[in-house]
Amino acid sequence: MEKIKVLLVDDSAVVRKMLTEIVSAQPDMEVCAAAQDPLFAIKYMEKQWPDVIVLDVEMPRMDGITFLKQIMQQQPTPVVMCSTLTEKGAETTMQAMSAGAVEIVTKPKMGVKGFLEESAKEIANAIRAASRAKLKRASGAKTVPVAEVRAKLSADAMLKAPVTSAMARTTERIIAIGTSTGGTTALEKLLTCLPRVAPAIVVVQHMPGAFTAAFAARLNTLCEVTVKEAVDGESVLAGYVYIAPGDKHMMIKRSGAIYKINIQDGPLVSRHKPSVDVLFRSVAQYAGKNAMGIIMTGMGDDGASGMLEMRNAGSYTLAENEKSCVVYGMPKEAVKKGAVDLELGLEEMPKKIMDYYHAGLK
Repeated sequence: MEKIKVLLVDDSAVVRKMLTEIVSAQPDMEVCAAAQDPLFAIKYMEKQWPDVIVLDVEMPRMDGITFLKQIMQQQPTPVVMCSTLTEKGAETTMQAMSAGAVEIVTKPKMGVKGFLEESAKEIANAIRAASRAKLKRASGAKTVPVAEVRAKLSADAMLKAPVTSAMARTTERIIAIGTSTGGTTALEKLLTCLPRVAPAIVVVQHMPGAFTAAFAARLNTLCEVTVKEAVDGESVLAGYVYIAPGDKHMMIKRSGAIYKINIQDGPLVSRHKPSVDVLFRSVAQYAGKNAMGIIMTGMGDDGASGMLEMRNAGSYTLAENEKSCVVYGMPKEAVKKGAVDLELGLEEMPKKIMDYYHAGLK
């Protein structure tokens, strides 16, 4: 099997050394170069173009975001941003994801040993996921299986299976969206096309906790709908988009005629927290026929089982099609389970959402 060629770009010699050790320890990848800033990286890339770039944000001579934009203009290549978990760093990372980065990992803040023990698998899997991103690249993307690193729990760990009988239709409609790799850009494209008067939307985007608030805040500046990080106990209202907090599970519950956000800690479900399966199961249980489920670009199968439960409860279910996806993983698994009513491109989704919403108001 041909190895994934990884280019590391970071101004810290310590970080470059640690990342080199992590990548070199993987049987399916290799470091083709380690550069201290983008200008040095460009010289390496003139000799050999990498399959994946692991890129820092703040560096001398040229910052990571400027370099990222140049890469995407010249030859789109999967990029993993490596950033510290600070408020400023989180906002910068959101800008990078908007510019085309497909994965984010946390830069080490503790000692080498602790970083290697706690983050090596996360970084390796982020590189693997990035290598599968479907970008317009000269060499094409490789398909590399993700390592099975944890026991896989179902939504049973957080919520009992939904009741078999769906609740009666009402005029209150709710849209539940699940996405992962490539989802930050896809969500931006989708949500910026929605008008201010739109259905309530709840979203699980696989993302670390320190980034979700900044991600929601950034989207809020771009969209007509109000986008915010979800808060436990708040009402779910039309015209609002609620982003699940990273490192917490998000569910909905119904209190009379009103949907409420329920945020809980708990174990990883389908190897994720927040988990799409957990959100979708709660929507199946409490909204049933009054909901639309949408599963978008992402690696793995989180959300496939939950979407089937939604469809069985009477929800209308959509999947982003292969042509539109950065990674056709999560939608593919949902289709295989028979959980999807319709596959369509990202550009077609805003109209479908609004048509569904207006139908419910009649």
